[in-house]
Formats: sequence, C-alpha cells, structure tokens
Amino acid sequence: MKKGIFNEYVDRVLRTFGIEKEELFTKSKRRDLVDARHLLYYLCYHRPMQIRYIQEYMRENGYEVGHSTIIHGIEQVSDKVSEDMDYDTICRELA
Repeated sequence: MKKGIFNEYVDRVLRTFGIEKEELFTKSKRRDLVDARHLLYYLCYHRPMQIRYIQEYMRENGYEVGHSTIIHGIEQVSDKVSEDMDYDTICRELA
C-alpha cells in the first residue's frame, strides 16, 4: 500500500546522499550508506509507515533488516534532528 511512498523516499535519499540504489541496499557499514538507510527509516516511520512494511520493502530490494535495527536508525536520526538545525531542515525538506 505504501510502497510508492517508500520508493519516492528512496529516490530522495539517494539524491541527497549522492549514492546509487545498489549501494543503499548492500550490507556495507560505510558511514554515508548507514546514515542514508537511517534517514530512509526515519522518513518512512514518520509518514507514518509501520516498521514491518519498512522491513518488507527493504527485503524486496535485497536488504534484510531487523525490527530493532530500524528502531535504532530512527532514534539516531531523531537525535541528530534535535541537535542539528541543518539536519532538521533536510529532513523536513525530504518529507
């Protein structure tokens, strides 16, 4: 149901971070890729989109992720948003 929204957020995150879709959905722990995935979780969650849907859409793109990992990512971005006005602005522009 919300797959189109998820895909739109993927496109926005890719443009913002200047990365390729294949990179976003790899198990790489490269900081920019982790930050991009966390931002994707945050945007989807605040849409609102249930975590199980985020998991499903990530899996459809070849990336297995656990419920707790998604929650951790959302918390990380929430912390950044509350501490960094620029990050807050970016999140509001992407939403």
